[in-house]
Amino acid sequence: MLKNNHLLENRSKLLTITVFTIIGILAIPVLLPHIFHQFQVFHILLHLTGIALAVFLSIISAIAYARVRTRRLLFTMLAFSIFVTSESLSLVDAAWQYTYYLGTFSAGEIGHILALCTLGMFAISVFRRD
Repeated sequence: MLKNNHLLENRSKLLTITVFTIIGILAIPVLLPHIFHQFQVFHILLHLTGIALAVFLSIISAIAYARVRTRRLLFTMLAFSIFVTSESLSLVDAAWQYTYYLGTFSAGEIGHILALCTLGMFAISVFRRD
């Protein structure tokens, strides 16, 4: 348990592990089928990087919220978590364009709506007085 706690305290190691884990998990099913499509690979890599950074920031904000328990940090943690979902849907849309729909909305459109929700959560956390 002490070793895991040390990992959570060392942010550079946590960032490295998070980035390599996310890219390692998603590289084969998402990146590999598009490896010879140069521009699409770069677009997919941008979304993979966004997901990895958003997961890292979600973990950091969850740790901060667990320690301090303010509503500002709660909304910040929610914003980063929503952004993970937003980037995931944008990744699906980048890898398989116009394939996945929720009703009349494509995965990319839902990702954009969630990105706006992320901005809303950040705005609430900025203007919140705890």
